[in-house]
Order: sequence, then C-alpha cells, then structure tokens
Amino acid sequence: MIFGNIYKPMLEEQFAVLPAPLRNAIRFLKDNDMAAHEPGVFNIELDGLPIILQVLDLETKGREDLRPEIHRKNIDVQFLAKGGPEEAGFYSKEETGQVDEDLLDTPRDILFFCNDPEAPEGRIRLVPGSYAIYFPWDVHIPAIQAGDSPAAIRKIVIKVPLESCLPGDVRQGE
Repeated sequence: MIFGNIYKPMLEEQFAVLPAPLRNAIRFLKDNDMAAHEPGVFNIELDGLPIILQVLDLETKGREDLRPEIHRKNIDVQFLAKGGPEEAGFYSKEETGQVDEDLLDTPRDILFFCNDPEAPEGRIRLVPGSYAIYFPWDVHIPAIQAGDSPAAIRKIVIKVPLESCLPGDVRQGE
C-alpha cells in the first residue's frame, strides 16, 4: 500500500519511485477536477493504457458495516475528491481469511472477506486530495466513518491493471 496527498510537496519524489501507470493515474487525479466529474463508471486511457475510472458518491459507514476486500487483476488507486474525512482500514492478505463473496473471476475483480476482529488492521485517514494505492496483496476497507457520524464523500477509484506495472520478464513468466 502507498498513501499520499496530491497537495503535498513530496509528490514529485513519490512519482519518481512509482511505475509509469500508477504515476499517470495520480497525475490524472491531480490534473483533473474530480470533485466536479459526473458520477459513474468510465473506460478511459491513460498514456495508451485502458483503465477503469469509477466516480462514486458515497456515505462513510461504521467499520462493522463494511467488508474487507482485495482484487487480483487490478491495483486500486483510491482518491478522496471531496467530503469526508474518511478512514480506510488495511492489512496484508492472509490466506486463512474467511471468504464472504468471491467475484474475482467476474468483471468486478473483487473478493470480500468476512470481518475478522483478530486481523491486524491498520488505519489511514483521508482528507480531500488524499490517495491510497492498494495492490492485490493489500486487504483494504474503504469508506470507514471517521467521527461520530457518517460523512458524504466523492470517491474516485482508478483500476490500473497489475500486469502493466510488472517488469516484462515477470509478465511473461520468465
């Protein structure tokens, strides 16, 4: 997992260590007014790479009402465009986690785990401009309520194909 904010001065240093597809995704978020973008799911291209852009208007919820999730084929770049604050839970994928719903082999590319009070869950706090990059081995729980009451949020999710970030020899199985 990588966490940052498009308004912080270290953004260029973060860009320097990211694979180009992730760098392009963050740059897209920085260069476009995502708070004003229409909601929906869009197929777009970033530097010739087809990606999925989701613009979601949500309300944060109590942690107990949310399920941990992972993806197999995509890296999630999640961005808080407006509203909040929002918290996000995370932990490393545990093969022993109890699966609640497996949609990995569908276009949604998502697997939900049952909540596990013993999971070593960490938290980050997102404010407008914050982003979190979740890799397939990062279990994540987005849209957690950060205070005493739910908050409206505009959440942007860019689905970057994992394969586009791997070196050629790894992609080809060499």
